[in-house]
Amino acid sequence: MTNSFALSATNRIALITGASRGIGAAVAKRFAAEGAHVILVARNSKGLEEVDDEIRATGGTATLVPLDLMEFPKIDILAAQIAERFGKLDILVGNAGLLGELSPLTHTCIEDWDKVMALNVTANFHLLRCFDELLKASDAGRAMFVSSGVTKRAAAYWGAYAVSKSALEAMVNIYAAENAKTSVKANLIDPGAVATRMRAKAFPGEDPMTLPAPEDITDIFVKLARADFMETGGRYIPA
Repeated sequence: MTNSFALSATNRIALITGASRGIGAAVAKRFAAEGAHVILVARNSKGLEEVDDEIRATGGTATLVPLDLMEFPKIDILAAQIAERFGKLDILVGNAGLLGELSPLTHTCIEDWDKVMALNVTANFHLLRCFDELLKASDAGRAMFVSSGVTKRAAAYWGAYAVSKSALEAMVNIYAAENAKTSVKANLIDPGAVATRMRAKAFPGEDPMTLPAPEDITDIFVKLARADFMETGGRYIPA
């Protein structure tokens, strides 16, 4: 595979959340194949190890971070560790997300609502807050967050998930605007219908073979990670 990053392959540090499976794992493997050193963050240690095995088998390098992103103080600790080891972060991919239960809005369990908001919104806020200076320490810091098409229509029964992704989009756009005059670019990716575990939970009767695999949509992540990609505050859909 030819290198698609505009900086030296050996000089790119990328952190991907939700990297133990699905879109996060596919993006991590693609970035590693492009030559970046990838920092894999997820709760599932076994899944992280499996992704790491695949990356190393193809000559890539990775750092594994078993971490529950809803334990917010640990994000501060992770940022400090990355600062000490690498001194910067070139690429931040906020992919980890929680669907929650699909139900009428007023029937939503408060505990479920809080968990969805905590992971889909607050954890990503902590990522931005903690990694802002490290992204600015890169000469081409790139942040991208995975959103959803449910932010563009009022879909019944998608309450907590749709609200959380709408909040995420507002937050990323604000961050992009605040960094318009810096080297940091922040964007959103709506992956569309992809054969993931979350998609299967939301649409249990759907045939996953009719959907693109996570590996099929990684081009857009590489495009937004390039040092010569200068757009910010955008929302992108895989071609």
